[in-house]
Amino acid sequence: MSTPASLPPPVRPAAGEPQPHAAGQPQTPATDNPQPPATGQPQPDATAQPAPASSPAAADGHGWRAVSIVLVGAFMALLDTTIVNVALPSIRTGLHASSASLEWIVSGYALAYGLALVPSGRAGDRFGHKKLFLIGLTLFTLASVACGISQTQGEIIAARIVQGLGAGLFFPAISATIQHSFTGPARSKAFGVLGAVIGVSTAMGPLLGGVIIAAAGTDDGWRWVFLVNLLIGAVAIPMAAWRLPRGETRTRRGFDPVGLSLLTAGLLLLLVPLVEGQQAGWPAWTWICFGCCVPAFALLATWELGSDKRGGDPLLKPGLLRQTSFSAGAIFAIAFFGGFSSIFFTLSILWQEGLAHSALITGLVIAPYSVGTLIAAANSDKLSARLGRLVLVLGCTLLLIGLAVVILVLHLAGPGVTGWDLIGPLLLAGVGTGMTIAPNQDFVLATVPRHEAGTAAGILGTSQRVGTAIGIAIIGTVLFGSLKFRPGPHAVASAFTHSAQLALLANLGFMIVALILVLALPREIPHH
Repeated sequence: MSTPASLPPPVRPAAGEPQPHAAGQPQTPATDNPQPPATGQPQPDATAQPAPASSPAAADGHGWRAVSIVLVGAFMALLDTTIVNVALPSIRTGLHASSASLEWIVSGYALAYGLALVPSGRAGDRFGHKKLFLIGLTLFTLASVACGISQTQGEIIAARIVQGLGAGLFFPAISATIQHSFTGPARSKAFGVLGAVIGVSTAMGPLLGGVIIAAAGTDDGWRWVFLVNLLIGAVAIPMAAWRLPRGETRTRRGFDPVGLSLLTAGLLLLLVPLVEGQQAGWPAWTWICFGCCVPAFALLATWELGSDKRGGDPLLKPGLLRQTSFSAGAIFAIAFFGGFSSIFFTLSILWQEGLAHSALITGLVIAPYSVGTLIAAANSDKLSARLGRLVLVLGCTLLLIGLAVVILVLHLAGPGVTGWDLIGPLLLAGVGTGMTIAPNQDFVLATVPRHEAGTAAGILGTSQRVGTAIGIAIIGTVLFGSLKFRPGPHAVASAFTHSAQLALLANLGFMIVALILVLALPREIPHH
């Protein structure tokens, strides 16, 4: 990311427009070149007090205090995307869950999470992101309790879907809070912190899950993987109510229920046969669903374009998607998250069900990935400033190399593979992940107008969560569908090791697509 260009001089509001300064707010020095809302854009509420990125107040005061609170929510939401992976074998035993149910426990959460993001981003733009953050975090916490006390596989799947809905309600407020609090290099730094939280919480999920299960016992330990959210939510919810600012730019938005219905239908027509097809033996209805998802997405595109031409407020905002950096970044997010988030699913199933290790050992095996992600994500803003788009190319390449070496190690070592064999390649893959997540956020959202911050963050988040859901569905189908047990002293271990290699090859395919899509992004991160 090069040094940002100078900001344009202030634009004088049209006659009759209210001045954007709140009462009592200090005037920004002229040398800071603030950029007020353009004529015709919604004006800030009188109570709003957005701090410019160049001011000490924004860098050290209210801006960072607000961001630190919403990042707790980001940690909870993303942690629950992967922490459940190490609990899946225990859930299968405790609730007599099928392999398809295990996939739904992960992908159902991600799908509900993703589908809620865009409408909740709109609602945040209209009603205030603080309200949506509090409602979503409360729902997420209560649904976590429901997961922890579930008695059947149907109950836990339903609770996970509600939990994902809660996460989707509050997550757009996180990126929107960063967008409203900072600009320029300060915003890149804040997105770097968000990227670190996303990467580390996703990667640390298996380790923390293993620790919790080891401490609480294999029979009921999986329940505490969910119930621990009650302890975090009990602190985070009142802190958010107390510390998050109320004043935000409000924009009247529609919710496009037709667009949301078509998007949901298209994704369900794709995911349901992917998850259920292998176990059901791929009956005719699975192929009919695959065929119907294409016209469903075509209808979605037609409706959204028509709504935009009629002056409506479409769900996916064609104006945003026409921006090359935004649309390419959203598609990249689908491929990237589909490729990296399902790695933990495969390794967790392999290490526990195939190689008969404990949940804690499984978490420790995946720990090098978490370490690499933390190190790289913490420095991703500096790397993107120096390398521009090359940081994404390098990150995807390192992840590809690390993943390829993991597959090679599994092929050579077979059932005798140990966690020590995977330290190097998983560390390298984690570094690649950490180098990629935050710069992608910044590349995609840097050119988005501030009054579209919530909607843009919602679309990008939807891409990430949909990528996770599709990745789990495809990888789970490959993993369980290729299991073939042959007589021998290590029949189970050999079968799972072979299937894990095939599943990780599918992950490799996702990452190759992501690497190609990087080339469509701008060479440097633009700044307003």
